[in-house]
Amino acid sequence: MTHYYAKFSAFGSNAPKKLLTNADLEKIVDTSDEWIRSRTGMVVRHIASEGEAASDFAYQAAVNAIEASKVKYKDIDQIIVATVTGDHIFPSTSCIVQKKLGLKGVPCFDVSAGCTGFVYAIDIAKAYVESGLKKNILVIGVDVLTKITNWKDRNTCVLFGDGSGATIVSRAEPTDISRIIDSIIDADGSQGEYLIQTAGGSRMPASHESVDKNLHTIYMEGNRIYKNAIKSMYASSDELLRRNNLTPADVDWIIPHQANLRIIEGLADKMRVPLSKVIINIEKYGNTSSATIPIATDEAIRSKKIRRGDIILLTSFGAGLTWGSILARY
Repeated sequence: MTHYYAKFSAFGSNAPKKLLTNADLEKIVDTSDEWIRSRTGMVVRHIASEGEAASDFAYQAAVNAIEASKVKYKDIDQIIVATVTGDHIFPSTSCIVQKKLGLKGVPCFDVSAGCTGFVYAIDIAKAYVESGLKKNILVIGVDVLTKITNWKDRNTCVLFGDGSGATIVSRAEPTDISRIIDSIIDADGSQGEYLIQTAGGSRMPASHESVDKNLHTIYMEGNRIYKNAIKSMYASSDELLRRNNLTPADVDWIIPHQANLRIIEGLADKMRVPLSKVIINIEKYGNTSSATIPIATDEAIRSKKIRRGDIILLTSFGAGLTWGSILARY
């Protein structure tokens, strides 16, 4: 069977217009702007209004990515959406996006890997394109975490925002400089209880008790997640670079999951790279889960930080626990 190479054709992103600042949070819970900034690096986040859902932002991010590329709508032959906060448990958000885009006859599915969802989805799309089964796959990371946030928990409610980022993973031509070089994904299900939405699934269906106890919201053991985050992102990034005979110095830009500025700084320190080589926009969005990496990448491309030919390293961790990295020449 012929082996092809995959590449990123373009990126796009979208976020709600409504903003939630640290000052706004001071009125909701016992916290302060200084406390939030010093511990997370966050200043403002975009939050969905009552009538907005994941597919709304996913659709616009997809349009922005397609319009930024040379790929025509009719040439999209698969849609993968990474999310844990889809419009519904079923149908999949990818099918809703397909309908909004008017793309009939295109297979669609969602990926649930927490904040690592976008990296997982890219890994899957890469395999489809390299095998020759698909030529242009629309990959979207979208989450609306503020809809499942416990606004009484000051340790978690300050962290999350909403948004979406998208890319098109296409077959690379022999003359293309762009290529997804390698990818790696991993998981450790034994630590799943550290980051979980306890109720709402078949284990604990919705009930008056589950709603009263806020069990449909995010529960996180922050200290355990913090330690695992740096360790896992470093491990996957290091392995990816080593097996491709590269070092962190060879990478032009590192785009990590935007969960916490301290985590990002810890990863940069462990990799021995200056923060000037790390794409950071956490102060404007907070943690948007599977959307953080594509939003940050799209902004860096549009501001001309990232240019064609640059070597980029995407790395993330999330619920599951899951983690992974993508190495590419953009």
